Amino acid sequence: MVHIEAQESDAHTKPAGEVTVWAIRRQRASEFWHYFSRNKGAVIGLVVFVAIVLIAIFAPLIAPYHPAAQDRSALLLPPVWQEGGSSAYLLGTDAVGRDLLSRLIYGARFSLFVGLFVVTLSVSVGVIVGLIAGWFGSWIDTAIMRVMDVILAFPSLLLALVLVAILGPGLINAMIAIALILQPHFVRLTRGSVLAEKRREYVTSAEVAGAGILRLMFITILPNCLAPLIVQGTLAFSNAILDAAALGFLGMGAQPPTPEWGTMLAEAREFILRAWWVVTFPGLAILTTVLAINLMGDGLRDALDPKLRES
Repeated sequence: MVHIEAQESDAHTKPAGEVTVWAIRRQRASEFWHYFSRNKGAVIGLVVFVAIVLIAIFAPLIAPYHPAAQDRSALLLPPVWQEGGSSAYLLGTDAVGRDLLSRLIYGARFSLFVGLFVVTLSVSVGVIVGLIAGWFGSWIDTAIMRVMDVILAFPSLLLALVLVAILGPGLINAMIAIALILQPHFVRLTRGSVLAEKRREYVTSAEVAGAGILRLMFITILPNCLAPLIVQGTLAFSNAILDAAALGFLGMGAQPPTPEWGTMLAEAREFILRAWWVVTFPGLAILTTVLAINLMGDGLRDALDPKLRES
């Protein structure tokens, strides 16, 4: 009888611990959503961004045509609601008869890929360099920060143009250039957080307990620096999309016939007076995506920064 009660006690003890962990996680998630949802603009931005992501994922199923398919009998066809428009091409066609709606849908893939690639690369390199600068200090910190200051001294788009001109036009080279000009922000942010955290008691305790340098930097300190990095990463995502569109517009980013929104603007600029739709819709796509991401960033800042939380 005692043995059975002991087994029942053990059976109830382990799930209770697991339930406690899940309860804490649910509480944190609920608290995060509470503060995030207070910002109605952030919620709208999240809905729009999720919709854009779904459109990008299911582009082959949503787009009515292949983005490179041409209809030579429907050149510069206006949108369906304008006189001369056709229900076969809801947003009209471009100068070579390609469906504008299909190209916008596929263009979401390129813009989101650019943002994801740039943020991943700039955050990875920036966090590592910032941790090294903040932890070791001395001449290492000085050398790293002077290099970052030099990068920040140049106008970002001009520096990106120079780098792409050296590497060669193309989407991949443009993304590498954009990641390079964005990473100083993550370096400075990480360094500042490390300087504020490394003298705290929990870091000293871990150091006394025998934790190595890598464990102290990446396991002990870094998790406590993530909140500002997440917010900065959101803003960098939108900046990457804007910079990639600017480089594409200048002919240094994605090359035709790639359905990238900036490249679409570049191809359509000579028709701006007689075919407004070929310029307006790619511009609206860029505007909507960047605005949604920035609104999300404001909501993340409100939810992750304790100083901004209302009591």
